[in-house]
Amino acid sequence: MRFFHWAHGDILHKDQAPKPGRPRRKRPASTPPGSPNSKPEKTAREYEQTTKRRGELSELAFIFKATSLGFHVSKPYGDSERYDFILDAGHRLLRIQIKSTTTLMCGLYRINAHRRTNRGVVPYHPSEIDFLVAHVIPEDAWFILPIAEIQDCTSVLFPPRHHPQKRAHFARYREAWRLLREP
Repeated sequence: MRFFHWAHGDILHKDQAPKPGRPRRKRPASTPPGSPNSKPEKTAREYEQTTKRRGELSELAFIFKATSLGFHVSKPYGDSERYDFILDAGHRLLRIQIKSTTTLMCGLYRINAHRRTNRGVVPYHPSEIDFLVAHVIPEDAWFILPIAEIQDCTSVLFPPRHHPQKRAHFARYREAWRLLREP
């Protein structure tokens, strides 16, 4: 029999279920404590909360950056829409989806450019959003991607600031805020 332990966010077997009044034992880390590669182990719930918090902070950073550049930003009520913000560019309204990353993969930053459904992951489509805006947190860099460029992608890779630009397809979208002003 298995139990879900809400306080710790993980699944326990019957014999691992915490007893009332007794603290739960921590599982040993895969690397010895104190070694250079040791990291505190996170439960799935802690990881999700960290990812969610990181996304919320990037949304706040987007509002600050966009308004400082003269755009007007609106947040839709609730979170049922595919987009996070409506950006008033003066001559048009744009649907913006914000993604953030701290993850390097093969020397490039990776973001998920999809949404989840019961059938798995589905890339964003131009009928849902106009731009995907990626925030690379370690560099505080913004990539402004027209959805038509990535509509068949479920993830996108971005180069770090000091990267050979010829290898990176999406490098030209770094800080491309001008795309939001173009008709």
